[in-house]
Amino acid sequence: MLPSPKSELPSDTHHRSRAGLTLLAAFLGWLFDGFEMGLFPLIGQPALADLLGPAEAANAAKWFGAIIAVFLVGAASGGVLFGWLGDKIGRVRAMALSIVTYAIFTGLCGFATQAWHVAALRFIASLGMGGEWSLGVALVNEIWSSKSRALTAGLIGAAANIGYLLVAVLSMVLLGFIGNMHGIFHSLGFSEATAARFLDHSAWRLLMISGALPALLIFFILAFVPESEKWKAEHARGATSHWAKVDLVGVLIGSVAALMIIWAWSPIGLPPLAATSVTFAGLAVALVGYLHPVRKYLQRAEAAGSISDRHRGHVIKMMLFGAGLAAVALLGTWGSTQWAPRWVTEQLAPTTPHAKEWTLFWLSAGAIVGTMLAALGAGRFGRRITYTVLCITSIGGSLLLYQTNSQFNHYFLFCTFVAGTLTASFYGFFPLYLPELFPTAVRATAQGFAYNFGRIIAAVGGLQTANLIKFFDNSFPKAASVVASIYLVGMGIIWLGPETKGRPLPD
Repeated sequence: MLPSPKSELPSDTHHRSRAGLTLLAAFLGWLFDGFEMGLFPLIGQPALADLLGPAEAANAAKWFGAIIAVFLVGAASGGVLFGWLGDKIGRVRAMALSIVTYAIFTGLCGFATQAWHVAALRFIASLGMGGEWSLGVALVNEIWSSKSRALTAGLIGAAANIGYLLVAVLSMVLLGFIGNMHGIFHSLGFSEATAARFLDHSAWRLLMISGALPALLIFFILAFVPESEKWKAEHARGATSHWAKVDLVGVLIGSVAALMIIWAWSPIGLPPLAATSVTFAGLAVALVGYLHPVRKYLQRAEAAGSISDRHRGHVIKMMLFGAGLAAVALLGTWGSTQWAPRWVTEQLAPTTPHAKEWTLFWLSAGAIVGTMLAALGAGRFGRRITYTVLCITSIGGSLLLYQTNSQFNHYFLFCTFVAGTLTASFYGFFPLYLPELFPTAVRATAQGFAYNFGRIIAAVGGLQTANLIKFFDNSFPKAASVVASIYLVGMGIIWLGPETKGRPLPD
């Protein structure tokens, strides 16, 4: 089931150029993916203040958690949906569609008039974000050699966090020029009311609209990015014919079940006991639904004699294993460190200009460093030991940030850099490890499930951060520190999976 060991980096100029274009396109896709993901954590508070008004201000924290959770569910659905599309029609075309989806619907958020409008639009946008990750990772890993995979995995993780950093920079630039921008709006013939609508509340609407710009990237992708030769070989031998559109009904059912969980914990949802029951039932339905397309594909492939029953069971096992690893990292990030900008704005420095932007900036700067180090470390020392170390250091980074700071100063920003370096390091690890768990024919869908189903677990857990904050008398540090204990679970899960260091990608 393994390819021949001839997986060297293409030697001739033409192939090197094709590989370089692939990496560039994927890098830009991940960069803008990170930009879109970073928008709401930064502008969520002013956006909700604008949309909810004083009467509903008390529910802002719950809406914040619910919108992040809806985004995570959408990304999980998109990882399977667009992953399926990538395995069916090719990585490149599916990646272009995923980028258009997340760009257009992020831009439309700038025209929302209700909080639930943002939740709905972010859900659709996140379908593309989840899909772009799984497609880009599959494409780059299939084109670049095994010797280069650690470096390219680090670049993947770094790209998304450069996007986060750009959000902070753009926000500070806009806030610094809002006075001049009022004049620009007037010179273009817009009324004072229209200018105020787009520029008030930290210009959150304008930032969201800027999220539509990555749609232009698809012209470059379709014109210059080559398709994966590994996928083309699978397509030529008929392996892609085992995918069927009817199987996507499972993804739809899984998405509805996951959204029911979000609704149950939202400000308009159910009491805690009933919400807990809905959560367990919803997770079971979502798990079966998201697994459905791959299970049916494998059944058809087995019936056609393409694979064995043992092979089918191994793929499903690895999908569940990967989802467990991703859930730990994603819950640690979205349930803990992603709340830091809001903590700064509400409690540590409510009147300090650009406090939340600088917080996101240094979290992102640390993440860029951490993702590169994690990928290179996993390439040098092995996958399992590296993941274990990442879990241990992430606990330390989270506690450093939340337990040793009580004011916004240079030490706080140092701690955000350290916490960002450690807790975001997993996002350089996953692009290296997850593709190594699955064969080419199901790689995009299977790794899309593994990484993105973890987002559903993270969504459910992240919803509890708001409840924990309330439980601990509005203490962000205590709530975030409790959530960070999830890394202890990851230290056990990783040893249930294979060590893939030095092995080529499965065929």
